[in-house]
Amino acid sequence: MSLTFPAAPVFSSVEEERRHRKQRLAAALRIFGKYGYDEGGAGHVTVRDPERPDWFWVNPFGRAFSQTRVADLLLVDEKGDVVEGSRPVNRGAFVIHSAIHDLRPDVVAAAHAHSVHGRALAALGGPLRPVVQEACAFHGDHAIYDEYNGLALEAEEGRRMAARLGAGKAVILQHHGVITVGSSVDEAAYWFVSFDRCAQIQLLADAAGGARELPAGEAEIAHRQFGSPKMGHLGFQTLFDDIVHAEPELLEE
Repeated sequence: MSLTFPAAPVFSSVEEERRHRKQRLAAALRIFGKYGYDEGGAGHVTVRDPERPDWFWVNPFGRAFSQTRVADLLLVDEKGDVVEGSRPVNRGAFVIHSAIHDLRPDVVAAAHAHSVHGRALAALGGPLRPVVQEACAFHGDHAIYDEYNGLALEAEEGRRMAARLGAGKAVILQHHGVITVGSSVDEAAYWFVSFDRCAQIQLLADAAGGARELPAGEAEIAHRQFGSPKMGHLGFQTLFDDIVHAEPELLEE
């Protein structure tokens, strides 16, 4: 018996698809705020514009995740200039995300934040291991960027991060944080939430005496079951419904 996944949305116009992506982006930012992933002005989630895929929508610099609405989102062009919106863009957001969107044409959305458990794992310098089934979504599907060059303000730094991400769905930035990507905002945001929770489980299990890893064959089976784009999209739906129910003003345009 197989799982039933929700059908992918079908859009009648570019405008309709753009609205959908922006609503998902604002919801993802509210979810990140709810889980405490923001710290100061750090953290950003982006999604390509459906009409101009070399441009992307992003949260404004200095706006709390927990207060961001659709109306607050910025449209940024390939040069890093704000095309729509009245607030400044985080330079690091442009440097990192423009490189990812350039090197990974399959990526529609990317998420980066300084979550507590993601940073704790990044501080250790090791990977997310297959110690629970959900962590297997990232088994053989994430990388570690083991350089640290301060704030990501130069284009070359963003390209190095994107290159280290490779074809995977996540990269751990040592001493920094985590980036996740996906074929939709839903997927990229859910992978970030899941990664952080799995990092927490690994840290707790190791602190309690050491986590037992799944054997390679079993981890590969779980990767196929838990790591598909459909599973990432599915995982986001309850998070979206919950945050929109609790904070409907996030959809204000």
